[in-house]
Amino acid sequence: MSMEVTAWNSLYNAMHAEQDKRPFSRAALRRIWRFAHPHRRMLTFFLVLSVVTAAMAVATPVLAGRVIDAIVRGEPSGVVVGLAALIAGLAVAEAGLNLLTRWLSASIGEGLILDLRTAVYDHVQRMPVAFFTRTRTGALVSRLNNDVIGAQRAFSNTLSGVAGNLVTLALTLVVMIGISWQITLLALVLLPLFVLPARRMGARLARLQRESANHNAVMGTRMTERFSAPGATLVKLFGRPARESAEFAARARRVRDIGVRTAMVQSVFVNALTLVSALALALVYGLGGFFALAGSLEPGAVVALALLLTRLYAPLTALAGARVEVMSALVSFERVFEVLDLEPLVKERPDARPVPDGPVSVEFDGVSFAYPAADKVSLASLEEVAVLDSRGGVQVLHDVSFRAEPGQMVALVGSSGAGKSTIAQLLPRLYDVDAGAVRLGGVDVRDLTSASIRETVGMVTQDGHLFHESVRENLLLARPEATEDELWDALRRARLADLVAGLPDGLDTIVGERGYRLSGGERQRLTIARLLLARPRVVILDEATAHLDSTSEAAVQEALGEALEGRTAVVIAHRLSTIRAADLILVVEDGRVVERGTHASLLAAGGRYAELYATQFDQPLAA
Repeated sequence: MSMEVTAWNSLYNAMHAEQDKRPFSRAALRRIWRFAHPHRRMLTFFLVLSVVTAAMAVATPVLAGRVIDAIVRGEPSGVVVGLAALIAGLAVAEAGLNLLTRWLSASIGEGLILDLRTAVYDHVQRMPVAFFTRTRTGALVSRLNNDVIGAQRAFSNTLSGVAGNLVTLALTLVVMIGISWQITLLALVLLPLFVLPARRMGARLARLQRESANHNAVMGTRMTERFSAPGATLVKLFGRPARESAEFAARARRVRDIGVRTAMVQSVFVNALTLVSALALALVYGLGGFFALAGSLEPGAVVALALLLTRLYAPLTALAGARVEVMSALVSFERVFEVLDLEPLVKERPDARPVPDGPVSVEFDGVSFAYPAADKVSLASLEEVAVLDSRGGVQVLHDVSFRAEPGQMVALVGSSGAGKSTIAQLLPRLYDVDAGAVRLGGVDVRDLTSASIRETVGMVTQDGHLFHESVRENLLLARPEATEDELWDALRRARLADLVAGLPDGLDTIVGERGYRLSGGERQRLTIARLLLARPRVVILDEATAHLDSTSEAAVQEALGEALEGRTAVVIAHRLSTIRAADLILVVEDGRVVERGTHASLLAAGGRYAELYATQFDQPLAA
């Protein structure tokens, strides 16, 4: 390793020392070992090879010195050629071992990334919806990318670096002291000129990097929001392009200025340390040459000392920053463990059983519910706030009871925020109730397997969310094994087959982010086609036509007729005209069922339902 590379590494470590001054626990180390344990054999082999490679690196300068001595002494050419061949053999062996070590390092590191990412991804999928409504997506993705990769460095870089550098340092010191303890001592005296300036410059650069990272994060968030389809539309409608551009440019200019200052500080530091390394080499050659001329040191020893000097400073500066690298990796591990330590609120019981076969009834029996507090489902770091919101735990549903027999439709109506969508989310067990029970086919959903609930209950929400994938992939999300004929049948029943057939790539046409390449009605019908493909026995419609125009609503209502046929249904409706034929209508206000009955009986009662109906149909402005 050259002195310039050593200087860069020293500066890098010092910068990160300012950023990662956080303690770690033995418990964290034990958890890390549990992840590393499956790779223990490869780790052992990896460390052994690192030690052998380090020993070879020290042997080469010693042999080079002997070549010089052999030439000066006029020894037979065979000796020189033999030493050169040995140096060449060591170089070839070292190159081969470096390749093998790199393969082991990559295999261990990538294996660890796979294990960590899979563990976090699987764990996050079990988190309640409240977790996702609070968490910033970018912060969560960063845990799966940056922090997982940071943790991986502990094994692929830091571990081998510490082992190799310790061996290199020990062997180098032994050999150098054996050649000349005086020159070795003077060389060590120059070490503070490497380490101390790095600490000072590192602190300064760390501050600049943090400021630059903050500006880049703000710009990144701004671009993400403005470049999404709804964000771009909003800016075009209400934004001020000149102001948007000026605010973005101001931050970009600051990042540019910081980049220039950072480059200059780094350049000054590296050049200064490169100068120190040149002075150190001059010291070795000068003092070593003096001893050689005095007859107390062989000429080859001077060359060996000069070459060993780089083997001395490099591991010393690397080990000086080893604690920083270890701490940085451990902090990354702990940030990953933070997510893994969040307990899923909905857990499947060991003895859970599937939903009973045949038609399925839906029952809410005295259900009360409060959304969980933030500290139960989130982390301040994932929300990017200093302190979590302390609010939560306030009941939003109070003693809700109703029953839908197999094949019946129950409609939920009421004011916005009354608790209708909360009732809908409890049925597929997105949350667990605090009191009472939700039953499917007469069985409490807490006693059912998650897989059978997903197969039994299908839901269409008002936003008709789609992934940025093809029509085919969005449909197969419901039933991956579906055939081509089944896909087209679902599209036909959703009144969407002709449209998809006319698309450039048919089923393989990409629908765009959140399906924005399709109209609102088309998006909604595609989600209904997905529901039809899933063939659930219970259907939940959460204001599925709330934001559609009359033409789109008519098409969607036709598709919904197909989706609801022969199925038990819970329908949340803003437009009361869509639920006149419901077997039971529940009026929900403030988390309570205040009225129940059929359309005709509720109108006759003249209560809240009649008031809502009159608002929609009797007043000309609301028609």
